[in-house]
Amino acid sequence: MKQVVQNYKSGELALLDVEVPACKPGGVLVRTAYSLISTGTEMMKVSEASLSLVGKAKARPDQVAKVMQSVATNGLGATYRKAMNKLDSYTPLGYSLCGVVEEVGAGIGDVAVGDYVACAGNEHALHAELNWVPKNLYSKVPDGVDPRHAAFGTVGSIAMQGVRQGEPQIGDIALVIGLGLIGQLVVQLLVASGVRVVGVDPDPTRCALAERLGALKCGDPASGVIDTAVAEISSGHGVDQVYLAAGGSTNEPVELAAKLARDRGRVIDIGKCSLNLPWNAYYEKELDVRFSRSYGPGRYDPEYELEGRDYPIGQVRWTERRNLECVVDLMGSGRLDVEPLISHTSDFSDAVETYRKLNEGELKAVAVLFEYEKRAAATTVPVAEVSLPKTVTTRALPKPGGVRIGFIGAGNYASSMLLPHLAEMEGVDLTEVVTTSALSGANAKRKFGFARATTDLDTMLDDSSIDAVFVVTRHSSHAELTRRALLAGKAVFVEKPLALSEKELEVVLGAIEESGNDRLQVGFNRRFAPLLNESVLHFGPRIGPASVRYLVNAGQLDSGSWYNQADSEGSRFAGEGGHFIDTVSWLLGSDPVSVYATATPGHQDLQILLRYPDGSTASIAYTTSGSSAFPKETIDVTADGKVLKFDDFARASVFGRKKWASSRIPKGRDKGQAAELEAFVNALKTGVAMPVSVESLVSTTLATLAVNRSLETGAAVRINAAELDGGAERTAGK
Repeated sequence: MKQVVQNYKSGELALLDVEVPACKPGGVLVRTAYSLISTGTEMMKVSEASLSLVGKAKARPDQVAKVMQSVATNGLGATYRKAMNKLDSYTPLGYSLCGVVEEVGAGIGDVAVGDYVACAGNEHALHAELNWVPKNLYSKVPDGVDPRHAAFGTVGSIAMQGVRQGEPQIGDIALVIGLGLIGQLVVQLLVASGVRVVGVDPDPTRCALAERLGALKCGDPASGVIDTAVAEISSGHGVDQVYLAAGGSTNEPVELAAKLARDRGRVIDIGKCSLNLPWNAYYEKELDVRFSRSYGPGRYDPEYELEGRDYPIGQVRWTERRNLECVVDLMGSGRLDVEPLISHTSDFSDAVETYRKLNEGELKAVAVLFEYEKRAAATTVPVAEVSLPKTVTTRALPKPGGVRIGFIGAGNYASSMLLPHLAEMEGVDLTEVVTTSALSGANAKRKFGFARATTDLDTMLDDSSIDAVFVVTRHSSHAELTRRALLAGKAVFVEKPLALSEKELEVVLGAIEESGNDRLQVGFNRRFAPLLNESVLHFGPRIGPASVRYLVNAGQLDSGSWYNQADSEGSRFAGEGGHFIDTVSWLLGSDPVSVYATATPGHQDLQILLRYPDGSTASIAYTTSGSSAFPKETIDVTADGKVLKFDDFARASVFGRKKWASSRIPKGRDKGQAAELEAFVNALKTGVAMPVSVESLVSTTLATLAVNRSLETGAAVRINAAELDGGAERTAGK
């Protein structure tokens, strides 16, 4: 299928051939009929992409701050690779469309194949021939509503949420600053609510359009016309609400808002404009400044948008989806008319040229629609059936020639930390990449040389020529995908964690037992870090028990991170704690026998004590409340009159009869990913054992899971991986 994409690094726009997205449970596959170009938000993004790196940095100072923090935490090299990977990737455009349901996912019963739906979301309502849209981001289009008009559903919801934040009442007076696409919709919604509206915009054609749509008076802010109109209409008191629907860097909109608002009036920011509030003006009138967050409650909440968990209507009357439903209902009743806003309709095949004309000012428009090729909708709902692959025996023989690799997932970690190394490795053939997003697969194919990109997992697993599968997806899918790949006879490299529960671990071990295939590696890369290995060599062999102290200054997550989805993705420590337990076990040369954990309120900071068979102990302090300026990981190992001090993969020292100290690593912090991948590929080529035994992987996973059990019970949890055979009861101990 075709999709509009942009490379933010080069500014290139393209109509790209990508795979059709899979129809996942909880949503529908929609064939686009019309999609709307946001002449404000999208064109700002297109313009930013044409800037130099310095210009991009000035345009997005928030992202620069994140990059600088990443440099402090992960080093310059790793941060540079991550940042360049993000920049030099195709990103999608679009977030508002109308289309026909082509396939219905499991759990969906409110629409059927052939229904028209209005769709929202900058990850789901893209300028693409087909989109997968989750339940809370689509609304069935009422009979009689033109699909061209329904394509305005998302921008209409943005305008509606802004109006709701203003809390207008019948007879109020409102000022709308900025009469672009959103401003014109705000005008109509206010008029429909019984509000008297005046508007401001330097463009006389937009002012005339707003007056046709019900505004009492519109004009250039510099003309004085609006000042006079507001004074007359309000009897000198000023307007009740001001809606900021303008963009740009000028501070004039907020200054005008203060000038024309009444005492204790409301100012609602809908657009992205400068908000350097003149303190005296806002203080003296005690103005109420409010922000309108996109389409409404639910926006940026992954549980609402992706998992379909609605908010109770008694608690949250107007959500994203209910706003979308309201907008298309208003269109159906004739109280919201978007036809006058449509300046131009372009064939989707001319998308790149249309963007060029808009960006260069050749095409001046309030709203532009893409029209897609019309196709007959499907007449039946396909039913997805998953059958287990045939049981096979592991292929542990040496692999002559190249190792053929398939990837499941191609997100930022895979693209910045794994694939660059594999792409440069001799004897590695990147054969196929499977993603749920067709665009991420196309990016991986372009950048790393995959022969194929698809959204069909079964095709990869059924391909007998693929030797190994990398599972680099969200944590909740690791165990099941690993199980399927093992049963398909593939060697498996799965990013941590291997499993989020003992039941999931059972599933993986059952697949190993059933297939005889134990060619498994978990992405515990720190034991392969060059500086850590060099430090251990200088520390030398150990005679007596050791004491290990490991401080992990994990820091706070962004509020929107999927790591916060503990219900579906497990706790944060369950997701990444295996890294640190594996590193300690490797340092001590054995697996833990017991785990005890305690935590501060809310489990913000964890203290974990591990005991080992020879009497060695390790404490792991996993904290999120520390300073981001402090190193992320520090390790101290004490034994036999010696101390190894390891400082965040950048410096290391050994104190003993002679002191050894490393120099700072010139290329940044190498956490071992390259060496880990070399070891995995070498095992495939030569037929030797996997770099880490299954027994060790299981012990580390059990110990990680035992942390939560210890927190719940307040007692130490025994770890006995020896019980984990085909028929024995598998438990983290009593």
